[in-house]
Amino acid sequence: MPEGFASVLYSEPAVLGLLSNVISAFYVALQNFAHVASGLPAVGIENTLAGVHLILIGGIVQLVAGLLTFRKYDHLAGTTFVAFSALWSSYGATRIVTGVTESITFENSTYTLNSTDASNLTTPPPVSQSAVAGLVAYISVAFIVSFCSATANYIMPFVFGAITLTLVFEAVGLFSTWALVVAGVIQLIIVFFGFYAASALLLKGIYQRHVLPGFGNALFDVLLLGAKSKVSQKKQEGKGTEEEKKKNSKYAEPMALGNMSDVISAAILAFYCFHYMPSFQVGVLWVSINACAQLLASYYAYLRKDVFYTTKFALHATYWLVQTWEEFITSVLLKDANVTSARAAMVGGWFFLVAALIFCVLSLNRDKTELLQNVLFALLTISTLPQISGQVHYTFFGVSCSLYAFFCLYVSFVSLINSIAEKALIPLGVRMVNSVRLQRVLFTLGHCHHPSQTPPSSEGGAESHTQLPDALFYLCNGLAAFSALQISKVDSLQAHLSVPWVLIPGTLMQLYVSRMQVQGGRRFGPTMPCTYAAVWGCWTWLRFAGPMLKITEPSFHGFGAGAVAFLVINAFIIMIAVYSNLLLLILTITMEGILVCFLLFCLHRLPLQLEVAFLVLFAFVCAYGIAASLTNYLFEKMLLPIGPSLIQAGKGKSKEDPPVPCPTAPSHITSGLQTIARILEGGGVCGIPSDTVYTLAASCKHPSAIEHIYNIKERPLEKPICLTIGNLEQLEAVSPPFSPLLWEFMRNVYPGGIGCIVRKGEWLKKLGVGAAYDYVGTRDSIMIRISDLTVTAHLLDMTGPLAITSANPSGQPDSTHHDMVVTRLGHKLNGVLCDGDSTELVSSTVVICTQIDEGIDVFPFCVSVPTCKPNHLTFLALKFYFSNVVPLEYNIKFQNAGANKWPRRLLLLHI
Repeated sequence: MPEGFASVLYSEPAVLGLLSNVISAFYVALQNFAHVASGLPAVGIENTLAGVHLILIGGIVQLVAGLLTFRKYDHLAGTTFVAFSALWSSYGATRIVTGVTESITFENSTYTLNSTDASNLTTPPPVSQSAVAGLVAYISVAFIVSFCSATANYIMPFVFGAITLTLVFEAVGLFSTWALVVAGVIQLIIVFFGFYAASALLLKGIYQRHVLPGFGNALFDVLLLGAKSKVSQKKQEGKGTEEEKKKNSKYAEPMALGNMSDVISAAILAFYCFHYMPSFQVGVLWVSINACAQLLASYYAYLRKDVFYTTKFALHATYWLVQTWEEFITSVLLKDANVTSARAAMVGGWFFLVAALIFCVLSLNRDKTELLQNVLFALLTISTLPQISGQVHYTFFGVSCSLYAFFCLYVSFVSLINSIAEKALIPLGVRMVNSVRLQRVLFTLGHCHHPSQTPPSSEGGAESHTQLPDALFYLCNGLAAFSALQISKVDSLQAHLSVPWVLIPGTLMQLYVSRMQVQGGRRFGPTMPCTYAAVWGCWTWLRFAGPMLKITEPSFHGFGAGAVAFLVINAFIIMIAVYSNLLLLILTITMEGILVCFLLFCLHRLPLQLEVAFLVLFAFVCAYGIAASLTNYLFEKMLLPIGPSLIQAGKGKSKEDPPVPCPTAPSHITSGLQTIARILEGGGVCGIPSDTVYTLAASCKHPSAIEHIYNIKERPLEKPICLTIGNLEQLEAVSPPFSPLLWEFMRNVYPGGIGCIVRKGEWLKKLGVGAAYDYVGTRDSIMIRISDLTVTAHLLDMTGPLAITSANPSGQPDSTHHDMVVTRLGHKLNGVLCDGDSTELVSSTVVICTQIDEGIDVFPFCVSVPTCKPNHLTFLALKFYFSNVVPLEYNIKFQNAGANKWPRRLLLLHI
């Protein structure tokens, strides 16, 4: 059996995250106590080693834990571990800078004692001030995490709360020694509670139940936070709410992490703008590491197929990186130079403003909080326009950063709470513009030359011809091209400042785009972004680094050969773009013109006006590409045209109906059932109907087929697959050790749309599960389904027990017709049993029966409703059963339940 398969994957990655915090806190505590005991600060090598340990343990190890918890759909732990990973990495980098600076200062001081030459003295960077700015930002984030963790259990608040206090006293300890003692004591508290929490989670992962107290019992219910907002939510319902979003439970929501990253970057830059730290030598490390965490938020949004947050967080990360490295160059490399005139000649900031305004327009049909956040970011881009010079620039920028940081702090709290509750618990405000109205406006603007056209139908998602990374691809290239604009000859100061503006978006961020294209790209894959990343990298090296490094004439000839190679490669890309769309074709042709200018520059024959024209046209095409790609993918309709392909692939072929991607068999004839049964018996995976929605099925005789279901659905490995049998008599024949009460319950609900989770045992092998025992259910339990559908019952008589799960890509709505199964998953399946519309619109209700046992007066049932619109008949049936079948001596109590509403998505029934 493959290692790490779903039914045996019970590792708790939070254990790894907690232990990394414990070790990091213990290491810092020891260093603090040693510092106080000796009365001397740590020497350079000690700080350097401490920094390396913090980056390796607190940073990298905790990052791995964060990535795993995101994969396990753990919103709180995923957000916390990635954010704290950036914290420990930043603090470790500060320790390394401190150690290196102390070593250099010590060597220079020793040399000065024996020499009168004072030019060797090196001014140390303002480490303390920069660290305080970063710690203050993380203190606010850690406080939010501490509060939200109280909704999960009552151990984690102590751990994260102690980390919050530690950051406070570590910040004070940079200036006062006594605070290091307090910080060390609190860090020992982290060690104690962290070890206990890690032990509790480790035992839970081993035994699949809570062994040690503290987990599973929250300090308060997260639903209490939304009690005051119920009235406002009802008022908003009358004004119209947003369309129901597709649920994606494959990865945790990254919105809180992305907003927290905005808080940290904006706060650190605000400290710098208000002259708290005279140099950005250490601050650039904090912001750069934090921007990497924001890129992770963007990447997980991409994995969740969320184009809006994918592009938004990547845009913000690019903005913080560009602004940070520009300030680093200004404050460290050009600290004695007057860069006002050089900045005024740069125009890249205007493209950031254009991108921010596009997000403002597209967030009109979202909540008010999202719109206000995008407006504040647009204000932030205005405050950093290069044409705003001198003291006004930094004052405006500092105020904008402060406002943005405070607002993002609130949004971080709200987004994390709503993610934990999996609903809009704290309202974010109603939409400013109705979604349909905004689509009509955008369609009118995009098709103004054809006013008689009508907007596409709501099923136009397949016709948008855009891919998720497209908007970010256009953003990177447009920003690099607009930043590369040079009206006159580049001087040394302007060359220094222009390097991050072109290199970061054009090369570094575009490599990130190529990574997304590797996973999901179908048109070019990583070819196009990788090629253009190399183009902008060479452009930066020759045009901007050249004046600084004094590149000689032979090197120019080498770049000329490279320009010819780029011209040839881009010519092939143009040939491929002919088969894509008109917008991309124009972009590639314009890039060919830019490469011609690059070649002419290497040959000293470049007319500057020609280069300016091509760069402006390229940036304009990219700006439209951002708007069109975001709009069309966001609304799943062709609202802003991107033009047809000039050559249709396979144009000469006959226009017949496309072949069905997999064999289909009708359910109303016996031969259809026999066909699907043979496929299942042969180890295939098929889509079959049930008494609720369509499911994917695999025979228990072929465990590899069950494993293949995970690949077909892209289903998380930790989510088990249930078992379906033909009738209850088959279960009774193998005599599982169920209590009489459970048997009575099953006889009343089977066959039907209810799945009972029961404990595993050897009886499963007698039932016919055999080799699939470890591939269905969890290690200790399994869900049994007995479908109330004649077709399914007949099929099970032919095949025996089947492993099933809903026939939909993970995180997407259920399939309620066999055409949906064929369209969405047919190219991955071996067959589909066609039975028309499903009998229900939602999947089965799950009843956890593992705690039912004779002799216990209280039997807790946990009923899980698959959607927010539950089947009320199921509720009424359960209520009728418990009111009429259970003996009167059992006290029946329905907690927080009514006949017309399920609280949240869980209902507890105490018998």
